[in-house]
Amino acid sequence: MDFFWDTLFHFLDYDISIMDMIDLLLVGYLLYRLYQIARGTAAINIFFGLIAIYAVYQLFDLLRMRYITQILGGFISITFIIIVILFQQEIRKYLSQIGKGKMVKNKYVLKFFNSENEENLNMNSIVKACIEFQKTKTGAIIVITHSDDLNFISENAVQLDSEISYPLLDSIFYKNSPLHDGAIVIRNNRIVAARCILPISNDDDFPGELGMRHRAAMGMSEHSDALTIIVSEQNGKISYTQNGKIKIDVSEKQLTNLLNKQFNTENK
Repeated sequence: MDFFWDTLFHFLDYDISIMDMIDLLLVGYLLYRLYQIARGTAAINIFFGLIAIYAVYQLFDLLRMRYITQILGGFISITFIIIVILFQQEIRKYLSQIGKGKMVKNKYVLKFFNSENEENLNMNSIVKACIEFQKTKTGAIIVITHSDDLNFISENAVQLDSEISYPLLDSIFYKNSPLHDGAIVIRNNRIVAARCILPISNDDDFPGELGMRHRAAMGMSEHSDALTIIVSEQNGKISYTQNGKIKIDVSEKQLTNLLNKQFNTENK
């Protein structure tokens, strides 16, 4: 018991410097970011398990329990490799976000580094197509890029490089069209590819009543900063995803305002 109190008092008397506080804040922020990208996936349970093991290791080390500390220390020494193996998708997503500047929230700073897509988007054709698809319950997925060019999506799809027009969108998503399945990618006011296969979201909290189009659109929002518009084949509702979030059943006015705000540079 005397050993326990001596250890406790020694810990309380420890001189914590400003650098120690900064170090703790950085560790806390890193853990928070890791929690954010793991939240809603199967990896979240593994994340909490690793945190618990490390906390127990620190406790045993503080109490100078040598043998159990050595066992846990051996496990902790290979934790980095374990994290890389178990969190492959999450780490790739996090590094991708950093590379695309998604950690920077200031849109003017992002614009300085990503000056493409300056041409105004032909949003009238897109809105008209979505409204017509809504009336006929024609399923559609339209991906519009921001800073990420989405080459990893479009390069294995059907290349078009065409101007945006309602007749073209209507023919692509016509139910008997060979290009109907999959999404189209719009970059710099042009339809660059059709029949694109999007990454599927693995979010456990994703609404179960939504279909695979919506889950694919959510996956796209988790892997890029693109805006993805979805028209449901079941009920005709128009939705969109961006930055890992989904907005369901938007009106024509809401869709027009959204596209105008994000892509029409003359009004910015």
